[in-house]
Amino acid sequence: MRRIKRTTASVSFIVSLLVTAAFIRADDDASPADANALSPQELGTIAWRRGFDSAADESKRTGRPLLVLFQEVPGCSTCKGYGDRVLSHPLIRDAAESCFVPVAIYNNIHGDDERVLKAFNEPAWNNPVVRIMRYDRTELTSRIASDYTANGLVAAMVASLEKAKRQIPVYLQLLNDELSARKRGLERATFAMHCFWEGEGQLGAMDGVIATLPGFVQGREVVDVWFDADRLPYLKLATEARKLKCASAIFTHTDGQYDASKSLAGLEVIRTDDNTRADKEPKYFMSKTPYRFVPMTETQASRVNGAIRAGKSAESYLSPRQLALLAVVRAHPDADWPDAIRNDDLVKALAEADRIASKATAGR
Repeated sequence: MRRIKRTTASVSFIVSLLVTAAFIRADDDASPADANALSPQELGTIAWRRGFDSAADESKRTGRPLLVLFQEVPGCSTCKGYGDRVLSHPLIRDAAESCFVPVAIYNNIHGDDERVLKAFNEPAWNNPVVRIMRYDRTELTSRIASDYTANGLVAAMVASLEKAKRQIPVYLQLLNDELSARKRGLERATFAMHCFWEGEGQLGAMDGVIATLPGFVQGREVVDVWFDADRLPYLKLATEARKLKCASAIFTHTDGQYDASKSLAGLEVIRTDDNTRADKEPKYFMSKTPYRFVPMTETQASRVNGAIRAGKSAESYLSPRQLALLAVVRAHPDADWPDAIRNDDLVKALAEADRIASKATAGR
């Protein structure tokens, strides 16, 4: 953040343009799907190019892969739903626009779109299909069809960037980790410790941890940890928590957890079905900074909170749009920013934050 601190005025001006442009076409009461009013609902809020050849030229010039959407516009409920649920996800939008050259091909009109459709042997009047390729049409991932989930698109984005030997942004990798873990199913662990704020910061920084929440069980301070057992097995998590002095006792929720925890000599292990009473100040370290006004995924928030606790920069965990918003928050601390830590809808929370940002930078 050193550069922003040295040039606050100029960067704030640039950022204000970016944030205002992103939502200038939306009414205050518009839904997230309607935020990009010049774009059909089926395309979401991504700024798609509409000419394949010019997009391929841009891909060749920049080295960024082509993200090609074959979409029916106007389309059926599946096409509209894909636009709303996947192509309007803020982090997917950021990745599409900064890491790829996104181009949309309508599969139900004549002209250039029809020519490109036939060149790729794509069916007309079809549900959404996504293909990611180099400028010379070399495919970087398998064709994405019949998978209308954010997880499907994000996984393909990550895989294609890796194959193209392009840098994978931290926020995109975290989103892929979180969506993949939730698809498989998360496991929950509960650790007692001397200070749950410290514990949440330390545990939330661990790779494989998806979400954290401080609270109380049976009168003790605890941290609930939701984790991806495929990447972070329970016993490894418990062992690391103990090394970090974040496990004076373990409240186990399954017989398997209880048996595994018993192998850790000298550790109090309690089998319980009690619910955790949440603390009033989750993500304590982040909550004392402007980051608390930037809507994030749960995994992002856990990593940011952990980084701040450790005295490290947390900016690498944010997308370009989130970084732009953070800069506006810092430049306009007196604006009526809502606390984003407890948000449960990233799309709506970012839309509201951007609405406030556009007003703040316009001087209203």
